[in-house]
Amino acid sequence: MVLLFFSSAIFANNYVYTKEISLKKDEQKKILVKYDSKEKLFKFSWTLYINGGLVMHRSYDKIVAQNILYLNGKNQSFKLELVTRGANYYEPPYVLVKFKEFNAQKNEAVFQLFLHDKNSEIKWKFLKNR
Repeated sequence: MVLLFFSSAIFANNYVYTKEISLKKDEQKKILVKYDSKEKLFKFSWTLYINGGLVMHRSYDKIVAQNILYLNGKNQSFKLELVTRGANYYEPPYVLVKFKEFNAQKNEAVFQLFLHDKNSEIKWKFLKNR
């Protein structure tokens, strides 16, 4: 039991920032990511929840992807590297987006965002939906 708590504490310390977000179907979350002199836009939304799977759409730096996330632990999250790997980035900053729960009555999905940024290089701004 102590080992489990200790490993959880280590896991939690790897993230410099966490945020919880609720999104309705087709509602898009936009986050402006800044580092060095670069600005990139991270967008994500969900379009379908069926048989326990949530169909996600996301884009970052004009690269589009789709994920299906589940609440059961497998495929519950996706990791997005915010900086291109290179000589200076053996472990680049990233955001982990975790599907936490689904509220069928509100037709809303809840996500947790975890920012891993060992060198504190990333600044991000959550943009308002219009």
